[in-house]
Amino acid sequence: MKIRIWIATILLTLSCASSFALDSVPKPEYHQRRAALAEKLHGGIAVLFAAEESVLDFMPYRQDSDFYYLSGWNEPGAAIVILPAVDAAPETPGTALGGRAAQPYREILFLPTRNPRTEKYTGPKMDAATPGVAATTGFDEVLPMTELPAVLNKIAQADRNRIRDVWTEKDSPQAKALLGFTAATLGLSDLESAGDVSQPIMTLRAFKSPAEVELIRKATDASIAAQLAGMRTIMPGVRERTVAGVEIAKMMQEGCERPSYAPIVGSGPNSTTLHYSDNSRIMKSGDTVVIDEAGEYSMYASDITRTMPVSGHFTARQREIYNLVLGAQRAAAAAFVAGKSTINDPQHKRPDSLDTIAFNYINEHGKDLHGQPLGQYMVHGIGHLVGIDVHDPWEYSRPLDKGMVFTIEPGLYLPEENIGVRIEDVFYVGPDGKLIDLVEKLPHEATDIEAAMKK
Repeated sequence: MKIRIWIATILLTLSCASSFALDSVPKPEYHQRRAALAEKLHGGIAVLFAAEESVLDFMPYRQDSDFYYLSGWNEPGAAIVILPAVDAAPETPGTALGGRAAQPYREILFLPTRNPRTEKYTGPKMDAATPGVAATTGFDEVLPMTELPAVLNKIAQADRNRIRDVWTEKDSPQAKALLGFTAATLGLSDLESAGDVSQPIMTLRAFKSPAEVELIRKATDASIAAQLAGMRTIMPGVRERTVAGVEIAKMMQEGCERPSYAPIVGSGPNSTTLHYSDNSRIMKSGDTVVIDEAGEYSMYASDITRTMPVSGHFTARQREIYNLVLGAQRAAAAAFVAGKSTINDPQHKRPDSLDTIAFNYINEHGKDLHGQPLGQYMVHGIGHLVGIDVHDPWEYSRPLDKGMVFTIEPGLYLPEENIGVRIEDVFYVGPDGKLIDLVEKLPHEATDIEAAMKK
């Protein structure tokens, strides 16, 4: 009977979640992003493709992250072409390069032709012929996908040198096919991309606008509610997967469209496996349980981890390890300096690395059962950027700065003791360079964790 009630609750929650449409940053912000990317292309052109429709009945659709960042468009099969403004250029004597007239900035969204049969399964889509499509999408131009080769050919006719300077997504099969077709049409042996467009987009994505931070905050608030619901579910005899399901239901009830990664509920020996996700074990008294679970709100992710005692009370040793990890997190956060601090340093040699600071704290304050420093059991980096992807791209040798959002997540994993502890919060670097903990409302202290499990 209890199982039937639980399943009914899940189904009701999922049906309620469907009433939440995606929030969005303001349409002009997407245009600003496209214009900012154009400035980084040095006169070249960018061609990006949307994610294709996912397999029906198996995976829900999710837009390609870079494509969504530039467009806010959440339908499959589209493409974007961005052409920076360029000045006029004279013909180069003695070469095959002709002159070029000045060209204005252009941004074009290409949409596939609607398929009424497919739409019976997926719901109605838009195409270039849909009334008001330019205003709806916020693009200067919207054309049918069939026009994309012709547009590239016209660019080539106007400036054959420019068509060689095409920036695409490195691993996109659509981009490779289109560039091969265009090269053949132009009589060229190849048309290699001048650059991976994800690299300049990465730099843009790293710095969050206020509207983006608000979406991450909403994802985080929903995830906090989910973590609290999970804490209240933990007890001996409960399967890990049950806790994962309760948290998924709660985050979707709070407006998330999906988990932002595969939920991790690892108890006992599973708590010492970093990305354990089978969630099949039945929890036992005396275990710690690591719950790494958060949701995605309107395409923006959160990432939260807490560690709880299955019995409701930490043992003395569990509390000791928990307090070490919490101390390491607080030491790293306190040492942060905008424009100077980096995140990860696998060798623990950079004094400006938050990773090194947490590692040193743990080494100085804790020992294993053999009297050895505990730093060797901190086996992963201390954090990563968060945004449209739960692991937003970044070159981690570069310093963190104002406007960035990232995690600080030290952990200790002691297989010999069946104790795993990870504590993970999402931090935003405010305009004043100070860290703002978006997960501040979720319990941190061991005693507060124990109290939250009883509510």
